[in-house]
Amino acid sequence: MRIGITSLCLDRTIHPARLAREVEARGFESLWYPEHSHIPASRRSPWPGSLDGAPLPDDYWRMHDQFNALAMAGAVTTTLRLGTSVTLLGQRDPIWTAKQVASLDHLTGGRVEFGIGFGWNREEQENHGYPWPRRREMVREKVLAMQALWTQDEASFSGEHVHIEPAWALPKPVQRPHPPIHLGGSWGPKLFGAIAEYGDGWMPISARPSIIERAAPLWAAAEAAGRDPASITISVFGATTDVAGLEQLAAEGVNRAVLTLPYADADVVLPVLDDWAPLAERFAA
Repeated sequence: MRIGITSLCLDRTIHPARLAREVEARGFESLWYPEHSHIPASRRSPWPGSLDGAPLPDDYWRMHDQFNALAMAGAVTTTLRLGTSVTLLGQRDPIWTAKQVASLDHLTGGRVEFGIGFGWNREEQENHGYPWPRRREMVREKVLAMQALWTQDEASFSGEHVHIEPAWALPKPVQRPHPPIHLGGSWGPKLFGAIAEYGDGWMPISARPSIIERAAPLWAAAEAAGRDPASITISVFGATTDVAGLEQLAAEGVNRAVLTLPYADADVVLPVLDDWAPLAERFAA
């Protein structure tokens, strides 16, 4: 089981190039950044991270663009995997996003992990001109269209929400057939059905030392779709840092545990990385 790192990349946190060098130097496998293009001030959508009605922290509208941040990270590292945790594909143009992912993968020698999510902020997506109620169907078509752009010499796609006339799109990603596509979200039949159809991995958020009860339906969905369950990876985000808990996750078939750093500058972040570095070494063995 590999150990990765995630955090928010803000205008007041450690620079992504500095963080990437420090993360790679300590033996961690990957660095993951999320995104929000903006946060509408109306605040009609409740923040799912709050259990008691606390307001959304201003961290959420201070994020750098995740692809720019990951490009900075990739430019100063050689082996570090570069992940999106997650890209809000429902509010994005699939042609441009396919270009960004392919370019990052090409320029970094095939190190991209493409995590996508359906989102939680309705008004944020609607500000981009995409309706909210059918976001799952839209995301599905956008992924399928992006896969066509990544894999076909003359790509095309025709769906209800996405239409691409025959077109050329180069460069292609280094990874074949394309960078791994991970779907974020809580467990459930809709999510697991989507992963079984067009995903390569599941990205749950869980600090629990066990996930086997939630993973079993995913593997069943894979088998029902005619896929080998082993072809779908599980990357647990916000994972426990307890050794026994991590060992249990590894024993259950989890492929990656991603630890969440404080959203802070180097003086806070680097000592935390030092404390966690033995975990990267232990589980890399």
